[in-house]
Amino acid sequence: MNRRLLPIGIQDFRTIREQGFYYVDKTPLVRRLVAEGRFYFLSRPRRFGKSLLLDTLRSLFECREELFRGLDIHKHWDWSAAHPVLRLSFGGKYNDPEDLERSILAQLDVIERNSGLRSASFRTGPERLWDLLDRLHRSAGRQVVVLVDEYDKPILDVLHDPELAIANRDYLRGFYGIIKDAAEHVRFVFVTGVSMFSKAGLFSGLNNLRDISLDPRYATICGYTEDDIDRVFGPELDGLDREEIRIWYKGYHWRGGERVYNPYDLLLLFDSREFRPYWFETGSPSFLFRMLMEKSVSPMEIENRMADMSLVSKFDVNDIGIEALLFQTGYLTIAEERKEGFRTFCRLDYPNLEVRLALNDELLAYLGKAGMEKLDEGRALRAHLEANDFEKFGDRLRSYISGIPYQWHASGDLARYEAWYASLLHMCFRAIGVDLRVEDASSRGRADMVALTGGQVFVLEFKMAEGEGDANIALDAAIAQMRDRGYAEKYRDRGEPIHLIGVACGREARNLLEIRAVPA
Repeated sequence: MNRRLLPIGIQDFRTIREQGFYYVDKTPLVRRLVAEGRFYFLSRPRRFGKSLLLDTLRSLFECREELFRGLDIHKHWDWSAAHPVLRLSFGGKYNDPEDLERSILAQLDVIERNSGLRSASFRTGPERLWDLLDRLHRSAGRQVVVLVDEYDKPILDVLHDPELAIANRDYLRGFYGIIKDAAEHVRFVFVTGVSMFSKAGLFSGLNNLRDISLDPRYATICGYTEDDIDRVFGPELDGLDREEIRIWYKGYHWRGGERVYNPYDLLLLFDSREFRPYWFETGSPSFLFRMLMEKSVSPMEIENRMADMSLVSKFDVNDIGIEALLFQTGYLTIAEERKEGFRTFCRLDYPNLEVRLALNDELLAYLGKAGMEKLDEGRALRAHLEANDFEKFGDRLRSYISGIPYQWHASGDLARYEAWYASLLHMCFRAIGVDLRVEDASSRGRADMVALTGGQVFVLEFKMAEGEGDANIALDAAIAQMRDRGYAEKYRDRGEPIHLIGVACGREARNLLEIRAVPA
């Protein structure tokens, strides 16, 4: 198999097919979509191939037969029945109230010109859309295919301004409602975005959309599978450790039986031959960090987070659940499903090493730890643990905590709980790749944190003390809890030294007070 061009940043199906780029054939799933329905919605994180999927649909309905030769759908499609396509993309900026309608009107103008239609006299977006659907249908003699990319960006861009976010949502609700009202002119609809806004909030007017975001049958419609890599990208694998590729970039799961790779990551890896957090570097999730602080969610609570399956697909301007936000933006994925009675629950966790390392690294930077400082702290703390120098470990952790800006210590309720202080150590260790177990369950309870490093096991329990004079009371309680509840027992079979470490934190001092380590 010969090496081909890597389609980095290319979302145009025609360019990929005509110029000999690698292409992963998703048309078997496209064929099923078209055969079984008309109105679809798909949510996936950024940089997952949604725009290319839409452009593939566009070329298909426009009957660009020459582009599909050799693909699965080629022999199953009627290439004589081309449909007009109305494609909208909301990839611009929407920071002012007029930006949204201005963008829509400009896009409809272009579609009219390219279709050879005169400009309409209607001046609002919804009126123009209705009129254009009618005229495209009549001029072509076939119904219109409607494709909408980044449908939610005009809302997500301005979540920091709730009034404008609600105004944009309400405008879009009316605009999208036209598509349903004009159903006689519509053959097929496919809407994509990052978030799954509730139908009541945004799609009440287009409530016939079939959401396939968590449909197991379409779990791999975006992203690369193991088979895709073997079959399409075989020539790029030489010299790369396949297991390392899996650890870094595989793991996204939207139900179904298979976990997929982030396409953007793999293409950049094949190009540079270097493992880096490529996807994470394309967008800083500062809005997410801000929300974690506002909702008093400890960073440790991000991992292994249990949620009702219905909550991960619920999102609206006035009701943004942290589980839905983390899942839909790609920072968590479905690690496990559980049925409990009539409800389905899912365990959410990091999809892969890239997100685990980079998210914690960036969160530390958001808290004021810039450059190499955050990595140096983690390395020093790990070295002190591995050397069993618990006094220096405590001194280093105390110094590190004191460098966090005051406003973060006082943010929400985090300062009142052990979880905040445990989270600072947790982020340091995650940023340098220490093997951690968070909220590690035993038969009688959960350890705050277990670190497996340097051929040893370190079980840590954090306790709050009202004042400095209460530090020993807190440490006694921490050590007793770890012994009584058998937190170390599950690690006995490793045959490695096990240490129980109690950490006493001061409510008033806003810092670590004392540390005590004993053998398990």
